[in-house]
Amino acid sequence: MSHSMIEVQNLTRVFRTYKKAPGFWGGVKGLFNRTFEDTAAAKDISFTIQEGEFVGFLGPNGAGKTTTLKMLSGLIYPTSGKARVAGFDPSKRENAYRKIFALVMGQKNQLWWDLPARESFVLLRAIYGIPEAQYQKTLDELLDLLDVRAKLDVMVRELSLGERMKMELIAALIHRPRVLFLDEPTIGLDVISQKAVRNFLREYNRRYKVTILLTSHYMADIQELCERVIVIHRGQKIYDGDLSAIEAGQGTKQKIITFEPAAAETFPTHWESKHGKTTRSDDGKFTVRVPSDQVVGVSQEILSTGPVADITIEDIPIEDVITELFTHAPKSIS
Repeated sequence: MSHSMIEVQNLTRVFRTYKKAPGFWGGVKGLFNRTFEDTAAAKDISFTIQEGEFVGFLGPNGAGKTTTLKMLSGLIYPTSGKARVAGFDPSKRENAYRKIFALVMGQKNQLWWDLPARESFVLLRAIYGIPEAQYQKTLDELLDLLDVRAKLDVMVRELSLGERMKMELIAALIHRPRVLFLDEPTIGLDVISQKAVRNFLREYNRRYKVTILLTSHYMADIQELCERVIVIHRGQKIYDGDLSAIEAGQGTKQKIITFEPAAAETFPTHWESKHGKTTRSDDGKFTVRVPSDQVVGVSQEILSTGPVADITIEDIPIEDVITELFTHAPKSIS
């Protein structure tokens, strides 16, 4: 029977910034009478996550996702509210707590660039006091699961982005944490690397029942890994429930087709698809937003109109899906 691993109650983080009046005299005035502005990066957020759950943590840029993960990791203190992870208060930064969680940030590097990843792993083994036999067993398993054994002695700076992210995941999991916070772990990775990371995370969660809280801009990450999502907007929680409820909305039933005509004259400036909303950017590219089941028909329509230099088909960006959710969210939770 699972029990609560993460409990968050009215978690709030307010950042205070100095507002300077414009011009020279504004600066002088600020020396004597400072004006501050308070911004809530997280406001009264509450949720509970059970042991072994894999939860998507979504919201537009600046919504407060990273701030919340940093509070749960003990990197920043909450202004008010409480959080408990595996019974620990993260803000106390106890060594015992550091041994049971890991934070991976796709845009931050924890490995030494000028050394092979193996050296960083040996250092982490010493920091966490991992017994040699356990360390070797864990390392072997992770190297095989992520298929990077051949890259263990290559300098980190010489690894591809995908290989580096795999090494980052090994560094995060070498001490076998019970809780894993992932902040954009697939950002910037090519499609094959994204899929490899997703497959690994799914298998690792299934095998060890580690509790995972994941932020991502890629809808594919969320759809393939998470049954439950928590959505925050402007620092406040606006949704907590099944992903299927969001998928039932218009957003994930649509695709975006972007194409560039081979010659401008083949597609008139005001050309529009008969099946979807069409826009044209200043560089001459057309974008058509269409229902998923009409992608083939619209593609044929485009290609029969005239030759194209390039065409791509993508999911609706997650920000748009969330914006639609927020627009239709009941006022009681917005």
